[in-house]
Amino acid sequence: MERAELSETLEEAGLSPYQADAYITVLELGAAPVTRIADASGVPDPRIYDVLRDLESTGYIETYERESMYARANDLDAIVDDLKSRASRFAAATEEIERRWNEPSVEQSTVTIVTRFETVIKNADEFIRGAESQVNVSVAVDDFEQLRPALRDATERGVRVNLSIHTPEDEAAALPDPEALSDVCSEARHRRLPSPFAVIVDRTKTCFAPHAGSTNEYGVLVDDRTHTYVFHWYFLTTQWDTWEPIYSSIGDEPPIEYVDIRYCVRDVAPLVRDGATVRVRIEGTDTESGATRTVEGELSEILVTGPENAADVDVIASYGGQVALVVETDEGPVEVGGWGAMVEDIEAHRITLVGVA
Repeated sequence: MERAELSETLEEAGLSPYQADAYITVLELGAAPVTRIADASGVPDPRIYDVLRDLESTGYIETYERESMYARANDLDAIVDDLKSRASRFAAATEEIERRWNEPSVEQSTVTIVTRFETVIKNADEFIRGAESQVNVSVAVDDFEQLRPALRDATERGVRVNLSIHTPEDEAAALPDPEALSDVCSEARHRRLPSPFAVIVDRTKTCFAPHAGSTNEYGVLVDDRTHTYVFHWYFLTTQWDTWEPIYSSIGDEPPIEYVDIRYCVRDVAPLVRDGATVRVRIEGTDTESGATRTVEGELSEILVTGPENAADVDVIASYGGQVALVVETDEGPVEVGGWGAMVEDIEAHRITLVGVA
C-alpha cells in the first residue's frame, strides 16, 4: 500500500491529515526527535507538538524526554485491534444497509414486500409470540416445525390457534401425530394440496408467501386490519372450512369459545330456532368509545343478511353479509357484531357459549 493510500485509510479511521502523516513518519523513523519528525513529515513546525500530543492521547504514540522531546510508536496490538474493530463495524454496517434496502421493516408501511422467505417466517414467529387472541396458520410440515415453539407459547397463553397443515396428496404420512398437536394449537386440519404460507394474527397482522412451486420467491408482510381481513377470508374459505379436522381441543358441551362470530352463529342458530335458552358472554371492543367491554346474557336474536336461510347452512362463506347477535343483559339489549363491526354496539373478539337450557 502506498503512503498516500495508507494516509487516506488512517483518515477514514478517524485521524486528521496531519495526524495520519505524523504517525506514518514515526512508524518509518522509529524513535526520533520531534524536530526530525517535523522535517520528515508535512506537518508545519508550529503544529507538530499539538499533533503528537493528540496522537499520544489516543494511544498511537508515546513521547519522552532525552536531550529534547522524542516520539515513538506505541504497542501495535491496541492500534491493530482498534482498526480491525472499525473494519468489522464497517462490514456490519454494509450488511445492515443491504438488509434494510432489501427488507424494510414492517413498521415503515402497512404492506411490505420482502425478497426472502426467511424474512417472512421470522416475522411470523415474532407476530405469533405477540398474539393476544387468535392465530390462523397455513403451513407445510417443515414450516410448522420452525413455528412450533411460537405456536406452543401462544397456545399456553390461551390464544386460539387454528392450524392448517398442507401436504401433497401422496405425503399424508408426513403429518405430525394428532396427539403431538395438543400443546401447539386449539384445532388442526389437513389440506391435501400444496398451498401458500399464511399466518394471520389478531385480525391485524399477516405474513404470506407463495407455495414452493411459485416462479418467484417473495413475501408479503401486512400490519393493517383492512388488508388482513382479506387474508382472513382466504384462510377460512380455502385453508380451513372445507377440510376435516385432524385434532381439536374444542368440546361439544358448554362452555365453548369462539373467536369468529360466524362459527358461533352456525352452531347456535338451530338451538335458538328450536326454542332453547342460550346464554353467551361477549369479550370485545365498544364500537363507539373503543374501550374494552364484556357483557353476558341470554341470546334473544340472530341477525344474518344475505341469502334466505343463510343462518341454517354450515359453510361459513355463506355468511357474507352482516352477522350479529342480540344479547339481553341487565342494562338492556346489546347488539354484537364480528370483525370490523360498525353499526353494532360491540365488536366481538371472543364469544363464549356459557350454557344451553
